[in-house]
Amino acid sequence: MARIFSGIQPSGELHIGNYLGAVKNWVALQREAESLFCIVDYHAITIPFEPAQLRARRREMAVGLLAAGIDPARASLFVQSDVPEHTELAWIFNTITPLGELERQVQFKEKSQRQESVNAGILNYPVLQAADILLYRADTVPVGEDQVQHLELSRVIARRWNNQFSPDADFFPEPRALLTPTRRIMGLDGQAKMSKSLGNTIALLEPRDSIWAKLRPAVTDPKRIKRTDPGTPEVCNIYHLHKAFSPPATVEHVAVQCSTAGWGCIDCKKVLAESIETELVPIRSRAERLAAEPGLVEDALATGAARAKVLAAETIHGVRERMGFA
Repeated sequence: MARIFSGIQPSGELHIGNYLGAVKNWVALQREAESLFCIVDYHAITIPFEPAQLRARRREMAVGLLAAGIDPARASLFVQSDVPEHTELAWIFNTITPLGELERQVQFKEKSQRQESVNAGILNYPVLQAADILLYRADTVPVGEDQVQHLELSRVIARRWNNQFSPDADFFPEPRALLTPTRRIMGLDGQAKMSKSLGNTIALLEPRDSIWAKLRPAVTDPKRIKRTDPGTPEVCNIYHLHKAFSPPATVEHVAVQCSTAGWGCIDCKKVLAESIETELVPIRSRAERLAAEPGLVEDALATGAARAKVLAAETIHGVRERMGFA
């Protein structure tokens, strides 16, 4: 059976961009492969943070993932910092990773341009990411398009370590990318990727009225000025959200009504709101149960961490032995 690994930063409550771009795919994959899903809190501290907020956000993320359908009986859900081998392996990988490879990473270039003082964690972020994946010797990693370059670096690191310390039999597999079916979710502003920091999101556990308050003014086809103007569904962000949430027959109907001016944008948004509500109602219900029984969250994370630690210990033992530490 294939082994997959994927991680998500504890940025607080999940939004529909996280859900469509990653988590919904994880829920499907956990039925097909040995799955490890990690709340990567060490990755979250490359920017200023408050300790109490970090604790709260880790729990919020765990609740969201479990409510969205991650099943502790099928998948290992755990917090990165509960498995110290992540950082041990990251340091080892730092010693074989060329500086130039890190400086060429697109995300490092973008983040470093936005900050006056760039900490080493931002530069070494993809090395820790490689350690996250390779610690479990995962062969498949579900990722969005923006993470493909980081995954390629993980393959490079695996290859370099194998060549130096395990030339006869590759100890680390070179993980392959599994691009998520919904590759990029634009925010309600229609201008940028959905992001909590940009305020263009819909939270996964957001109430119905609040969702409608955000959908109503959301950007649609910029060339459709009047109600009687025919639209172009392919350039409308609302139409692409329909493709993610609405049944195929509804999506087809939306395209016809938009392109013939049979509907106005508000009509289209009302149908989308109903489709979103249909999908989110059971997720909210599960979240309410988790809130009422907080021990379920702690038990799920503890069970996942216990499974992860067994695999991590096996890997680190093999690494130490091959490198001369054991």
